[in-house]
Amino acid sequence: MKFAVALAVLAAFSTAQAARIAVIDSGLDYKHEFIVPNLWTNPNEVEDNRDEDGNGYQDDVHGWNFAEQNGKIIDYKYLGTFSDDCKKYFYIQGKYFLHQATEAEIAWIKEKVKDPNFIKEMGKFGNFVHGTHVAGITIRDSKNEVMGIKLIPTETKLIFDELASNKMVAADKWQLLEKGFQALAAQQMKQLAQIAKFAASHKADIANGSFGTGFKQGKMISDNAFKLLFFRKPTEEESNRAAALFINSLVSEGQNFVASAPDILFVFAAGNDGMSNDDFGTSPANIKADNVITVGATYKNQFFAPFSNFGTKMVDVAAPGMLIRSSIPGNDYLEVSGTSQASPYVANVAAKIKAANDKLKPVEIKSILMGTVDKKSFLSDKIATGGIVNLERAVVAAQMTNSMTVADAISRANLQVMDVPTEHGPTQSFGPIVPMPLTPMFQ
Repeated sequence: MKFAVALAVLAAFSTAQAARIAVIDSGLDYKHEFIVPNLWTNPNEVEDNRDEDGNGYQDDVHGWNFAEQNGKIIDYKYLGTFSDDCKKYFYIQGKYFLHQATEAEIAWIKEKVKDPNFIKEMGKFGNFVHGTHVAGITIRDSKNEVMGIKLIPTETKLIFDELASNKMVAADKWQLLEKGFQALAAQQMKQLAQIAKFAASHKADIANGSFGTGFKQGKMISDNAFKLLFFRKPTEEESNRAAALFINSLVSEGQNFVASAPDILFVFAAGNDGMSNDDFGTSPANIKADNVITVGATYKNQFFAPFSNFGTKMVDVAAPGMLIRSSIPGNDYLEVSGTSQASPYVANVAAKIKAANDKLKPVEIKSILMGTVDKKSFLSDKIATGGIVNLERAVVAAQMTNSMTVADAISRANLQVMDVPTEHGPTQSFGPIVPMPLTPMFQ
């Protein structure tokens, strides 16, 4: 039986065509040694300040920068501008988690996080390396092609000219607040719909979205809007209510975003607030559609990441997202953590599923991912499927769909492919990990 399964996996990879992944993020180092072999190149475009393929995106050779509206999907001027302390922080953090950090190293981290200049530098560093790190995970051990799409940053200034005075009643102000959120969400999702259509026009099969607005980030925006309208700080109850209005507006408008590319499976990171997406929400992770799957993070297959958002209704599957080594700009590599790293793991598997049977639709790829997980007791109250994505089993199931229904393929693969053996290692009693934030939708 094991021999037959091994042959099935071999056949899936040997006959597979390359599936294409659009990485919607903060930029992509398309010169990186690890990225280059799997880099998507537009066959109908060259970098010459002209639009050869006539699609309105001049020089979209490896993707498109929607932030500055050009074909430069990374700004190389930042290379070499960051201190070694940025990488050192992640290195020591990893040692701290594994209980291998010295007292001096721990003391160094505690002092650095008090330095506002370092925190500011880390924010820029994180944003600069994020997209390349994510992209490296999507193509690992695969023929997957990666396309770089730089996400549009949106400045959130909610200015309500109608509120020149403080004489409006509270009910009117709440209505206006909600309308403001809806307008802001519609604007953001219209831009994201353009990104989705661009990826679809270049035949992307999968899109990874390790970006978003969590409930805590949403509260910062909605609290500022509340102050503009009510001329005071909100109470905790009012703050939560306003944040919920904002997140719900984003999720509602986000339906238009994913519907703009129905042939693409969108893989979204659940968020890094350690909160329930069922109760509080994160965008775009909470968008529910046949072509959307949302991912929480684990440490290998041992335990659920304490920073990961969860939800038995809103988070579909889990995947490794702690201390993940991947590429960063400048032919370099780094171990970082986050649902941002778990999501591209699933995007990688999704692309391999598509490559094994290119006739599979997004909803069928999603069904295979969810139907072939390794069930884990520690995920039963955290994740809809209660399991971690099983790469081998998912690919075997995908290969079988060439000759049987998806449901039958999933059932047979579950019988033939064993769970990944649980590794022995650290438990949640080990040191904490601060995840790299999701790429912000708003600045």
